[in-house]
Amino acid sequence: MVLCDVCGRALPSEAAAGRHPPRPSLCCRQPRCPLCAAAVGCEELRRHMDTAHLEPGSRRPGAPAQCPFCGEAAGRELEEHVRARHGDLLGALGTDSGNGEQLYECPMCSLTCTNIQILEEHVDLHLEEHNFSEGGDMGDLELAQQLQTEEDERQRSEEEKREREEFEKLQRQYGLDNSGGFKQQFLKNMEREVDRGRMQPFEYHKRKADMMESLASGIDDGRTKTSGVIEALCKYYQSENKDVRRVWLSAGVDHFHSSLGDRGWGCGYRNFQMLLSSLLQNSFYNDCLRDTTLIPSIPKIQSMIEDAWREGFDPQGASHFNNRLHGSKAWIGACEIYSLLTSLRIKCQIIDFHKPTGPMGTHPRLFEWILHYYSADNEGGAKVVCTSKPPIYLQHQGHSRTVVGIEEKKNRSLCLLLFDPGCSSQQMQKLLKQNSDGAGLRLLRKFVGSLKEKQYQIVAVDGVLSLEEKAARCRASQVLTSEKIP
Repeated sequence: MVLCDVCGRALPSEAAAGRHPPRPSLCCRQPRCPLCAAAVGCEELRRHMDTAHLEPGSRRPGAPAQCPFCGEAAGRELEEHVRARHGDLLGALGTDSGNGEQLYECPMCSLTCTNIQILEEHVDLHLEEHNFSEGGDMGDLELAQQLQTEEDERQRSEEEKREREEFEKLQRQYGLDNSGGFKQQFLKNMEREVDRGRMQPFEYHKRKADMMESLASGIDDGRTKTSGVIEALCKYYQSENKDVRRVWLSAGVDHFHSSLGDRGWGCGYRNFQMLLSSLLQNSFYNDCLRDTTLIPSIPKIQSMIEDAWREGFDPQGASHFNNRLHGSKAWIGACEIYSLLTSLRIKCQIIDFHKPTGPMGTHPRLFEWILHYYSADNEGGAKVVCTSKPPIYLQHQGHSRTVVGIEEKKNRSLCLLLFDPGCSSQQMQKLLKQNSDGAGLRLLRKFVGSLKEKQYQIVAVDGVLSLEEKAARCRASQVLTSEKIP
């Protein structure tokens, strides 16, 4: 019996007669072409590859890549398979050249190499060529698709993150982030004042007790109120005669400014307090306000707006706030003021100045409308006209103020007089001690060139509603609440 000197298996009888290849064979198994998997003899392998595969790396379409040593299907892992399973066979392919020099024949193309390292590198080239023909182009396509998919997912993830951050920023900006309301902010800011040494502990506890009492009663504590400014303005204009031709002032109004509990978000509520303070001084509105004889606190105003929503006013606006204001730092605007006033049977309207009507983004028609509002029933020739008209709620993006009068200069230009919740009591007190040059009026005066927001809305009060009119306006508010000035 003759054994294969490579694999140790018994060879058939013809191998003993010399028909077995004289050199070490791949093994007694019949070798297969590594390109097309055709079964060929050891001596015929090169001739087969030369005739059947004119182009290097070509093989029968659809044929699985097979190991040239054992014939096992290896696919794209052929290189790893050869190295792991048949690395020792590469070194067994050597023959004697006859002069004592060892030669090594490539099992894939029968090229003779004089060095085992050269043979390994040569076989590596075959394997790399095979991997490329096996599907290198498809691999590039798949890789490109995978990279594109990953890039799309990354961009989508970043976009979702950016949208989430923007949404959370807007929630914080408009007080809809569930971070608490007036009470929580008031206590937090007082604690900060104590930590910074600006407030003594005993004052902290006293103001906390006052705040809790105000919240329980629903009545504003009056700490931010300044009264008597309209009366002081009337006296000032009686003697001032430099450049003012005429001036119209609203009925008496108390100024309210933001406090530690609503700083940064409470301007709409403070302007409502100013407007209400004027209505409470006018007996014409006593019947409407018989249940509201004192200025409500901000949390109470929030509850009053929620009550108006429950009556059916402005369902679209209510849904924007999830039907809840109390306990939040949510901003309010003209629509909420309109709904609240109308629910109290106070006749009012929203006028929308939705685009500039003058050069450089100005709104001269806004000024003209306000002039007509104050002067319509006061056509006398008096220089100073103290009207019975309530003040006007003025809203623009991010802030609101209260219009308490309007000046007409000798050159016919107009100037609004505004109460701003951002002005402190100390600043407003200066207007009560008005000097002859009127320097303190800079706090109030706003000329046409000073109001350049893209859009303004006003809420103007104009009488009392009957119950039927209130019901009709409630139904109308579910469709449209504002009139636009072209």
